[in-house]
Amino acid sequence: MANKPTSSAHGAPLLGPTPTGEKVPFFVAIAGNIGVGKTMVTDLLGERLGWDTYYEPVVDNPYLEDFYRDMRRFSFHLQVFFLSKRFALQRTLLESGRSAVQDRTIYEDTEIFARILYRRGQMEERDYQNYRELFAEMVSYLRPPDLVLYMRAQPKTILGRIRQRGREMEKDIDVEYLGELHDAYENWAQYIPRMAPLHIIDTDVVDLKSDRAAQSELVAKIQAMSKAKDQQILARRSAQA
Repeated sequence: MANKPTSSAHGAPLLGPTPTGEKVPFFVAIAGNIGVGKTMVTDLLGERLGWDTYYEPVVDNPYLEDFYRDMRRFSFHLQVFFLSKRFALQRTLLESGRSAVQDRTIYEDTEIFARILYRRGQMEERDYQNYRELFAEMVSYLRPPDLVLYMRAQPKTILGRIRQRGREMEKDIDVEYLGELHDAYENWAQYIPRMAPLHIIDTDVVDLKSDRAAQSELVAKIQAMSKAKDQQILARRSAQA
């Protein structure tokens, strides 16, 4: 009989073989500011590694356009929508038993976006506290990523990329707002290693879209980490046998 995955107290799978008995699944989360290139890297890693990919729910988001038009009115609605969708995505990802790459993490919702909205006075105190309590309860059901890949870029660089992709709903984003998000990401990056291994890529210096050597280096790093996880868990199981 195949070994069953070990689970958290709430049932989220922590480790174990895939349903077909293949390697232990590995979970990479791509984090970073708006327009930094997360989707491109998610596509790249999914294709090169042959892993499942999960994307940020932007196209079908009923609040996003309203939010960019009136942040104070729709900030709480937007953040709860993102939280619920990302929670569902991460549960699906973890329960699939397959290695995967996710475009933006659930942790960024509270550590970056909700925090900045609150600081700006665009989310009320009661909504912010309610949101943080809801977030804390929901993430207690989830296993953290095996690797957080933080893609860094300066706000002016990001603004240029946002203008280049030309999404109508993002046309009013300014460099000041991007700067606040950037500072929040830099602060959060100091604490990520308490949750999961962290790898930072400075996209002002490294162009993962066209630098094939950098692409191969990143893929090799993730493959090595995935193999090391396999070995650690196999050794643990042998010791318990």
